[in-house]
Amino acid sequence: MLTKDFAQRFTTEWLDAWNAHDLERVLSHYDDEFEMSSPFIATLAGESSGKLRGKAAIAKYWKTALERMPNLHFELTEILVGADTLVIHYRGHRGPVAEVFKFAPSGKVTSAAAHYL
Repeated sequence: MLTKDFAQRFTTEWLDAWNAHDLERVLSHYDDEFEMSSPFIATLAGESSGKLRGKAAIAKYWKTALERMPNLHFELTEILVGADTLVIHYRGHRGPVAEVFKFAPSGKVTSAAAHYL
């Protein structure tokens, strides 16, 4: 079960890593075989399903995204805590985003899904 303290700590570390454009720090929050889904995966990674699995594939996708958006910055709106999931609602360069994270007992993310307006 996730706690509010864990959710706050994770969110702070995750946002700080993204805002520093430190891909290794971002990836440190994820399980090696995690799955990511986003509508932008189809356009940036050429994967029509909108899903990628594994750190290597997702690192390549995120590296491309960071190169294309050098001013990328996220601002926290709110944190929503579930039993084993967390929703981070934030503002990105395209507007509001809600990202859902599912966690393993280890505290690492096993899947994440980004949602946009």
